[in-house]
Amino acid sequence: MKQMESIQLVRGRWVFSANGVLSDGAVVMKGENILEVGDWQEMHDRYPSAAVLGSSHHAVLPGLINAHHHSNGIPNSLSGIEDDLLELWLYSRNAQRSQDSKLRTLLSAAYLLRTGVTSVVDVASIGGSVDTSYQEMQSCLSAYEQAGIRVAFTPGAKYDSFLVHGEGQDADFLSSLPSELQQQVKALSTLSQGLSSGDYLEIVSDAVKQYRDHPLIDVWFGPPGPQWVGDELLAKIVETANRLGTSVQTHALESFYEKEMGPRFYGESVIAHLDKLGVLSPQFSMAHGVWVNESDIEILARTGASISHNPSSNLRLRAGIAPLPALLAGGVTVGLGMDGTTLNDDEDMFTEMRLAMRLARSPQIQDSPPTYSDIFQIATAGGAKLFGKQESIGQLAPGYKADIVLVDCECMTWPWIAPEADPMTVVMMRSRQSYVDTVLINGKVVLKDAQPTGFDFSAVGRELAAQLAATPDNTEYRALAKAIRPHLMQWYGAWPVPKLDPYIETNSRT
Repeated sequence: MKQMESIQLVRGRWVFSANGVLSDGAVVMKGENILEVGDWQEMHDRYPSAAVLGSSHHAVLPGLINAHHHSNGIPNSLSGIEDDLLELWLYSRNAQRSQDSKLRTLLSAAYLLRTGVTSVVDVASIGGSVDTSYQEMQSCLSAYEQAGIRVAFTPGAKYDSFLVHGEGQDADFLSSLPSELQQQVKALSTLSQGLSSGDYLEIVSDAVKQYRDHPLIDVWFGPPGPQWVGDELLAKIVETANRLGTSVQTHALESFYEKEMGPRFYGESVIAHLDKLGVLSPQFSMAHGVWVNESDIEILARTGASISHNPSSNLRLRAGIAPLPALLAGGVTVGLGMDGTTLNDDEDMFTEMRLAMRLARSPQIQDSPPTYSDIFQIATAGGAKLFGKQESIGQLAPGYKADIVLVDCECMTWPWIAPEADPMTVVMMRSRQSYVDTVLINGKVVLKDAQPTGFDFSAVGRELAAQLAATPDNTEYRALAKAIRPHLMQWYGAWPVPKLDPYIETNSRT
């Protein structure tokens, strides 16, 4: 009989282990790691003095992994920012009120914990000056440390294409505007980066080194997209990341016009261009990938580069529907991301899984759409592989980190459940953010009774609301975004649209 003070048991009606769903099972934790997973009675008999979390009324899941996110704090809908085509929406966001970085990140971290997310890739924007950028990063990282969530913090900065896609295209677009509007854009828009590319590489490199041994925080490089940094800087970023042993995440092939950048500016697809540039590897991931074609999928599988699938965001910003079945069939590593822009504006990872499932269901009987288990794997093991931690997170298995989520089965199964009902189906169909009861990360309880344990969720919300209420509306920026919108539409509308191939036909149906 083994008795150790540091051992705890997590009991569940259903335990979603690496080897399948156990009925009336238990996870045995020793410190921050999982020691074993097995039958509840057997584990209880083996460790009779161990403290017990959970009950026969809980489902026990591995922590969910949000493979691409922006910690927006207050949602865009509450900030007066309407959904739109990506290129129009990006410019409209200039009118947002500024939020305190730490409060914003704490609020977003709370939303993630409340939906069972234990690991997140958070892509952040920095710039302006070295001091400002450093303080922004440290404020965000301090928030994540306080929340106790596992994060790959991924700061990036723009250096090209501040107005429209394509190197050197900003000047042409600006000159096409009426003179009065040109002056307004010059006065109110950021058309250059105050933080030099050398300083960007240096301060992010310093942060990578600073947090190298942190149990929960990794720092990655986050170039916003190939068109926003250019080939030379992107290659330097990847070279620096490889030298430091860290990763890179960027945005690619999100919108139709990002897809069209390939033939228009590179003479080939964006993915083919990145492959020739030598930046693709298992340490390189891309958010969205809506417009990948068959050749792109082959390149991604060969190089090991991965995709974060963000179905809600893709729909809200009129980007299209990513070919998830083709990506999976082609052997591409795929994670699931909420992008800070979920369909219902609720940051519910269970809803995101259901949406991914539904959008991937072909109307043709001979096709094999992803199963519930496939989607669950994307949100756990797939995200872990994108994270570069497939040997330590994403599964309930011996030796893995004790990142564990307890979901209320009574809510999911009320008022009755058939004995033959499949637990995976029930969880994937019925679970939601409000049913998450307890979350552990590295064996530590970071959410209890749906409330973060590291900070006062309500107090953070009140403080952030008070700060924003005292911040004047960016009236001039709102007026400018409205005035420039038809000119952006005309600019992109003039891009020639080629004959649609099968992948584009599929995506264009949205």
